[in-house]
Amino acid sequence: MRKIYIETYGCQMNLSDSEIVASVLSQEGFSTTEDIHQADIILLNTCSIRDHAEQRIKKRLQQLRAMKRKRRDLVIGLLGCMAGRIQSVLAEEEPLIELVSGPDSYRDLPQLIQQVESGQRAINTILSIEETYADITPVRIGSNGVSAFVSIMRGCENFCSYCVVPFVRGKERSRSADSIIREIEKLFTEGYREVVLLGQNVNSYRWPEDDTGLDFAGLLDQVARISPQLRIRFATSHPKDLSARLLETIALNPNICRAIHLPVQSGSNRILHRMNRQYTREDYMERIDAIRRLIPGCTISTDIITGFCDETEEDHALTLSLMKSAAFDYAFMFSYSERPQTLAAETLQDNVPSLIKERRLREVIDLQHQISQQSNRKDLGKIVEVLVEGESKRLATNFMGRTSGNKVVVFPRQHSHPGDYIRVKIIRCTSATLIGEICT
Repeated sequence: MRKIYIETYGCQMNLSDSEIVASVLSQEGFSTTEDIHQADIILLNTCSIRDHAEQRIKKRLQQLRAMKRKRRDLVIGLLGCMAGRIQSVLAEEEPLIELVSGPDSYRDLPQLIQQVESGQRAINTILSIEETYADITPVRIGSNGVSAFVSIMRGCENFCSYCVVPFVRGKERSRSADSIIREIEKLFTEGYREVVLLGQNVNSYRWPEDDTGLDFAGLLDQVARISPQLRIRFATSHPKDLSARLLETIALNPNICRAIHLPVQSGSNRILHRMNRQYTREDYMERIDAIRRLIPGCTISTDIITGFCDETEEDHALTLSLMKSAAFDYAFMFSYSERPQTLAAETLQDNVPSLIKERRLREVIDLQHQISQQSNRKDLGKIVEVLVEGESKRLATNFMGRTSGNKVVVFPRQHSHPGDYIRVKIIRCTSATLIGEICT
């Protein structure tokens, strides 16, 4: 049996896609391995969101050259967003790559592999307006057996000026609600106790895809009814689509986690307009206020980009002030890197010097560190419910899990097992982690 090694880069959606790839190939007699040296085929599932992600892939390909020299029959392939975006460049610059498959062509991987093994380079990066992989049961790669990703839709049509996703993942399309419910019910019977519903913009979910269809709030409500012992998370939400009905649905279902990821990107209306984000600072803060009002105790995370085209010190200061007002529990923070094919690359000038970008990013990170520390300090002395996920990375005598608000908690592993819900008293914290003891 030929063995496949899949290396995943980037977002949760890519992790979900790797599980779909593993399923497609397992049905054709391939098996996955966690040991790259045992693999007959190495597949790199790539991300194009930031330049840093692409540079990591190129560096990894350099490392794989030695393996290829020793094993001429080893097949190395590129999957995902980067594959679709620069396949022609890679074909010329990286003869190491013999197989290229975009995010909508994973069903064709067995045929593409067969083509490579017959001595030809194989490429399929055609985007689909229909593919959702709804009928494929993912193979849970490296799963902890507790939490699983479930893709509910693919593609994006927001066309934020900095973002390449609409060009590499194509048109929005939703999975049927029945297929989503069946997959989650099966996961629950197999012992999973948490699902993360994924989409480039989950708020846009609708099935059937017309004005009469089930929207995301309705889907969430149906998933929540599967069992009160099943936790539901979702990512990612676009602020313009975060409706009051969605917030009310979360508030009415205790097993829908009290955690919302709501990317803001900038606190300046001028920059938000240039980013084509389709909301203002005031709109965004209204959504934050609605979350605080309708779902007390809900944690809020975000994405922030520093140094976007024409960003001034005043724009940067507005981002810092919004961070203080919103009091994000945690954030993913990056400096702007221009992506080819995007609206910004074609119409705007990447004119903020790299040193200024880096300095502003440090200021954003330092401020968020302080805000996260303050958020976690508020949990000191509280008793929280934690879903046990598994062994702590730092200390084998400890377990780790998450609160409904998606905060990581580390605690002694006594009398608990992965998949258990336990009560933990928080006794210490860092800006990233809560440390507790199990309540007996």
